[in-house]
Amino acid sequence: MRTIIISGPSGSGKTILSHKLLELFQDSIVLNTDSYYRDNILIRFLSIFRFDIYDRIISIKRKEISKIISSLNNKEELINISHYDFKKRKSSYSKMFINYNGENQFLILEGIFSHRLCINYNNTINIVCEEEKEICLKRRIIRDQIERNRNIIEVNKKFNVSWNLFYKNIKKYLKFNKVILLNPVDKISYNKLIVKLKKLKKDNQKKN
Repeated sequence: MRTIIISGPSGSGKTILSHKLLELFQDSIVLNTDSYYRDNILIRFLSIFRFDIYDRIISIKRKEISKIISSLNNKEELINISHYDFKKRKSSYSKMFINYNGENQFLILEGIFSHRLCINYNNTINIVCEEEKEICLKRRIIRDQIERNRNIIEVNKKFNVSWNLFYKNIKKYLKFNKVILLNPVDKISYNKLIVKLKKLKKDNQKKN
């Protein structure tokens, strides 16, 4: 199972792209790093003093994500999947049965932290979503008001910190890994990506 990494700043279209790919490659699996935020006492305590704590890598369960990726690579049929409730700031879990016989199967790892996990990015298809900052902010305001009970002032404050942190931390990733820069709503660049992924699937099927 090949892994597709979809990263990008908040509101850049990561989820839009992952949903598009899932519709096309229907046997694929999507893991969103937003589903693996920490909900323990420590992170809640830190959030009192650091309003931007949830925009930092310390806020997610990296080891847990790596464990799930390892389970998928080992073709374990039953996987524990996390779901994070942003309003209650609590996690819940469900079991997912995985069928590894799909012809169009990818593991799609999507989220603002997906390029900062303990995995080998030389063996993954690395995508960074790009979009104008103002468009990203508008998307973030709509999402956070509906899904996370945040007001516009709070969203603006968090967005600017999140944007700056992302581009501060992405430099090393771009320097040392082969990356596809993509605007998910741009049809030309999206179609080029799909052609590449379909060719990759055909090549893998021939090898197998």
